[in-house]
Amino acid sequence: MPLAGGGDEAEGGPRAGGGEGAEGGPATDGGHDLRLAAPAAGAWLAALLLLGTDAAVAYATAAVAVLGAVLLATRSARDQSPHVASLLARTRLARVRSIGGGSIVGRSVRDLSADDPGVRGLSVNDLGVRDLSPNDLEAGERSANDLGAGGLSAGDRRSGAGAIEDRGVAGRRVLEWSAADGPADECPAADRSAAGAPTATGCATVGPPAAGWPAGGRVVSRRVMVGVLACVAASAAGVGFRLTAVGSGPVRALAVREATVTLGAVVTGDPVVSVKAGSARRRTTVLVPVRVEEVERRRVRVPVLLLASDEAWKPLVPSQHVRLAARLVVPRSGELLAAVGLVRGPPTVVGGPSLPQRWASVIRSRLRAAVGRLPADQRGVLPGLVDGDTSLLDPELTDAFEKAGLTHLMAVSGENLSLLIGAVLLVGRLTGLGRRTLPLLAGATVFGFVLVARPSPSVLRAAVMGSVALLAVVTGRERRGVPALCAAVIALVLLDPGLARSYGFALSALATAGILVFGPPWRRCLARRLPGSVPGRVPRRVAAMVAEPLAVSAAAHVACAPVLVLLDGEVSLVAVPANLLAAPAVGPATLLGVLAAAVAPMSLSIARVIVVPAGLAVGWIAGVARVCARAPYAAVAWPAGPVGAALLAVVFIVGALTLRRPGVRRVAAAAMAGVAVVALIVHVWAPGWPPRGWQFVACDVGQGDGLVLAAGPGRAVVVDTGPDPRPIDRCLSDLRIRAVPLLVLTHPHADHVDGVRGVLRGRVVGETVISPDSEGEERRLLVGRRVRPAGIGDVWTVGPLTLGVIGPLTTLRVSTRDPGTQVNDASVVLLARWPGLSALLCGDVETEAQRRLLAAGTPHADILKVPHHGSSHQDPDFLAATHARIAVTSVGVDNDYGHPAPATMALLARLGLRSYRTDRDGDIAVIGSRDGPTVVTRRPRSG
Repeated sequence: MPLAGGGDEAEGGPRAGGGEGAEGGPATDGGHDLRLAAPAAGAWLAALLLLGTDAAVAYATAAVAVLGAVLLATRSARDQSPHVASLLARTRLARVRSIGGGSIVGRSVRDLSADDPGVRGLSVNDLGVRDLSPNDLEAGERSANDLGAGGLSAGDRRSGAGAIEDRGVAGRRVLEWSAADGPADECPAADRSAAGAPTATGCATVGPPAAGWPAGGRVVSRRVMVGVLACVAASAAGVGFRLTAVGSGPVRALAVREATVTLGAVVTGDPVVSVKAGSARRRTTVLVPVRVEEVERRRVRVPVLLLASDEAWKPLVPSQHVRLAARLVVPRSGELLAAVGLVRGPPTVVGGPSLPQRWASVIRSRLRAAVGRLPADQRGVLPGLVDGDTSLLDPELTDAFEKAGLTHLMAVSGENLSLLIGAVLLVGRLTGLGRRTLPLLAGATVFGFVLVARPSPSVLRAAVMGSVALLAVVTGRERRGVPALCAAVIALVLLDPGLARSYGFALSALATAGILVFGPPWRRCLARRLPGSVPGRVPRRVAAMVAEPLAVSAAAHVACAPVLVLLDGEVSLVAVPANLLAAPAVGPATLLGVLAAAVAPMSLSIARVIVVPAGLAVGWIAGVARVCARAPYAAVAWPAGPVGAALLAVVFIVGALTLRRPGVRRVAAAAMAGVAVVALIVHVWAPGWPPRGWQFVACDVGQGDGLVLAAGPGRAVVVDTGPDPRPIDRCLSDLRIRAVPLLVLTHPHADHVDGVRGVLRGRVVGETVISPDSEGEERRLLVGRRVRPAGIGDVWTVGPLTLGVIGPLTTLRVSTRDPGTQVNDASVVLLARWPGLSALLCGDVETEAQRRLLAAGTPHADILKVPHHGSSHQDPDFLAATHARIAVTSVGVDNDYGHPAPATMALLARLGLRSYRTDRDGDIAVIGSRDGPTVVTRRPRSG
């Protein structure tokens, strides 16, 4: 059976549960009512597109949509009314109770009366249209779908005339619609059996509609279009109202003037700490969403985002009242903000948080205290599973979760809430709570969850999506889950149009839709096929148990993959197996973590006992993330942006359609197996990374430097570490470096030293050397380790590598508080030599320092590490004096400094150097040989 939402007819028989949706409307082959899907998509797209415009465009769009909806609704009503009255006047409904009872066989239905045998006792349920009511029949309000073939299920339509005829035999009920006057033996060809003879009940089939009756699909399409236009109008109007609210008033007027004012505000979300990677000085910015309620003694109520440099903003919690001085600026287009406030000082707290928020803060802090004694991975992951608190999570582990496709576990998601509500309902049923009490208990659980995890838009989104998915699964009616999901999307977008531009909202909605639409047929297919393909009784049972989590993981991943491509530009190949392996531990970890969070405010010691087994579960999840992240071909490159997302969606659709045929499935399976074998052979035998005999590598660490000098098998000297621990750790791991006998930090700027923890992680690190002109700020990152200043003339020999210090040639003490040029010119300058290769490593020295080095005698080298990321501050004579053949520029993509300068790149080209850049080429490896150096580049895996 194909793993597609299409259904099972390839395997024989019509699908159970086929037919219409909740109201007799259109449904997919799998029985899902999709009438709200188009309105939901319309509301979403309208908000997405209009957020980048102004209020006038939004209002105009709403007006056009309203006009279109009114015109369509009027035309639809005009087309239907006369036909409904005509058809109802000419026909009556009858039930064939048995062939022998009567007398209705061979007669036109319109000639029957209520006194005829077989007609007495007629009820609406017998009609085959359960949603049809007598009032609808009398008033003529039913649509063409209810009056024609659309009133039958999908299975009835597929079965042809024979199946309907059989229903008239042996007392089976049938719904006869007859608009013809002729006798029963004048059946049209469609009403005859396969042999060409009339059926046993005459024309006991669905007769043709009356002349001029509009096609059922056309009526339904008009209704759907009316719904789409109505939702577009509502969404556009909502966006217009929001844009008007934030785009006018005193706060926006002050932002246009970039005025500095005093504000009274209420914190509306948790502060988020952002570190500016690659900056000369490590800049920490605290992003605080607030609602401004007072400005210049005037009462207002508009959202503002504060960018604060003082860490006193970090402990604030939602609902706290503060006063502050900020310089207001206009936000970017598409942001539903009245202004962005730039704040330098600390806040003045004028009102504490509300009582519920105080309780939530206590629960979160006590949970952090309870997990404090667990291993690092466990204490970082568990709070994230419970309440979305990732403050203790190691950045390197965060990177592993991203590569393994498990990031959703670290965010507050509908899955967390579904597990929690399910456990609460189970306990309620076991304790004998009634049906009226259980919904109240579930509602209280949702409220507590939202409160502890903070009522931010993402949490509210998770609460709605989780409730929808749980409702569908608990009731066993996934078909009702789809319209409920669509209704939830419409409501959320109308309430908060900003969600339309949220990747988290898109991923959450798509994952829920994938589970509801694709999950059930895939689960049934796997449950039927997996046990039969596995030998042995115990393995078969295991295969049957694996079917559901595998189907759910695959469905969610397929639904979300196009959006993930927009974000990462690659397709994960390990996400489904990683989620399948992690799934058994998610439930116990989450539920035990929630129990510990509930107990911790009352007894921290008991909570510490509870988190021990929970820690074992999250330890398994963290282990799965690390192993899957290190797997070869864990992710494959894919075109990024909307084109890549659309291409991937087309691939999925074509694959689902073609795999419906058993023969095609076998060919596809063989092809995939062949590709896997070829990939395995290439991975084992082809020259991969690192290239054999590498001597110098410039790691792609973003806007910064991270250089690796080969010093023997598994050993290397590291010069600078970049601004973040993860890229340099990834680079060293890929190079299989286990020991770093010497670590050189050329100068104290953050883009050269803040990645130190990545070098130290899991490796033996020997001596650390810093600039002789530095005041020693780097020591804060190297507590407990031996650190000494470099000296002119120092030489180290490590394996085949000889490394010497030739700069700086000044004695001026510097710190990160000094001007950038002074700190850059204090960089340690190194000359590295191997047999057959040499490299001049210039740190960030600028023009004056380069001239001093030139005056002292510039050594020749094969490789020039271009100073200061290729900035414009270069001395042409110094660069020419190196006689280098290869120029390597370590620089970040789209950095704020304009590096590398076009003039510098042009100068290197005029000097005849082959130029390589980490922002374009990724990791850059150089191999020495008798014929000259060879360069091998590799784009690293994202993250």
